[in-house]
Amino acid sequence: MNTVASANSTATDLALTPDTAGGLSFVDRRTLPRGVRDYLSLHDFIDHARKILPRPIYGYVTGGVEDNMSLRGNRDVFEEIGFVPKPLVDTTQRTMKTELFGHTYSAPFGFAPMGGTSTATYQGDLVLARAAAAANIPMMMSGASLMKMEDVRAAGRTTMFQAYLPGDESRINETFERAAKAGFETIAVTVDVQVAGNRENNVRAGFNNPLRPTPRLAWDCMLRPKWLFGMLLKTLILDGMPHVENMGPRVPLISKTALRGYGRRDRLTWKHVAHMRKIWKGNLLLKGVLHKDVVRMAREHGLDGIMVSNHGGRQLDGTVSPLRVLPGLREVAGDMKLIMDSGIRRGGDILKALALGADFCFIGRPFLCAAAVAGQLGVDHAIRLLIDEIDRDMAMLGINTLKEMSKEFLMPATGAGFLQK
Repeated sequence: MNTVASANSTATDLALTPDTAGGLSFVDRRTLPRGVRDYLSLHDFIDHARKILPRPIYGYVTGGVEDNMSLRGNRDVFEEIGFVPKPLVDTTQRTMKTELFGHTYSAPFGFAPMGGTSTATYQGDLVLARAAAAANIPMMMSGASLMKMEDVRAAGRTTMFQAYLPGDESRINETFERAAKAGFETIAVTVDVQVAGNRENNVRAGFNNPLRPTPRLAWDCMLRPKWLFGMLLKTLILDGMPHVENMGPRVPLISKTALRGYGRRDRLTWKHVAHMRKIWKGNLLLKGVLHKDVVRMAREHGLDGIMVSNHGGRQLDGTVSPLRVLPGLREVAGDMKLIMDSGIRRGGDILKALALGADFCFIGRPFLCAAAVAGQLGVDHAIRLLIDEIDRDMAMLGINTLKEMSKEFLMPATGAGFLQK
């Protein structure tokens, strides 16, 4: 690792950035653009996005369901686990390069699929795709995107697509054929959205899908001029009305009368998974899995991986945090990849997930908030912050590679009984 820095730089002035060789190198934080210099963590982007996004959009991006038990639980669980560092180890050869589905990435995290990113920033999926490509990390495109999958695939090295599918073989065939033609290599089928979650927060914030043109919405938009001119009006003038482009009938972002058609996702069964495995020759994953039996069945059906997720706390409230079930799922997953999302905000969170059995981690909301605040510049900086945290934590833990990260470095801090299982 290149650790050369100015003799006049302090530790707090330094940040890590991916270099052209796929490794990491230090940069002086004082040389960063003023637009992002004061953002010191992913939390800062989430907090500041409230000042940029209209209330309905911010509520949609950051909210959960019902009483937000799962949303809170996804964060609280990380505080139940403490680190046990092993000092006096030479860690000058630190690397966080990670292989996933035949690709070697510069860090063990990527962008989780997020629907409607273009409600937060202009051409949101393209912003994220380009930032991911520049940093050599993966992005998984959402089936609920407001941009065509072909355009996003062409913009960056995005090879992963997440699909919302009903129990309908014709719809499955159509989606898989289109994804293959666009050049995607991996499809993750979301299985925890049998029906829409009870997102009371959306109602309270004034969010509808599609958005309804009301005086309240107009007022909320006028209160956020950066979003109004930099996202909404720019999109309408340059690209026209955005539509949901990759899941069934096209539905506009704003409409008085249009309704989203979700299909009968509650009909999706293992029969359809078997059909998907038969027709899809690339990597096939199930997303939204927490139960051991589902992992066993996925393995029997020849799937390539599981995304251990509770949909970021946006579906069944009270659903357990993915981190709690990781050790048990690792026991039955065999050689399938386990990818965890939901609640990750720090480099230390990623290291805890890897120690408990995850092969990779995906993160959503913070990067979308970074895009809302400062476009690709914000996303690039958010990536740097997280990489910096992982590298720093690796040094203090006493490891040079992520494969060394194990339960040996963890201990219950406030009663994390699942660590003992």
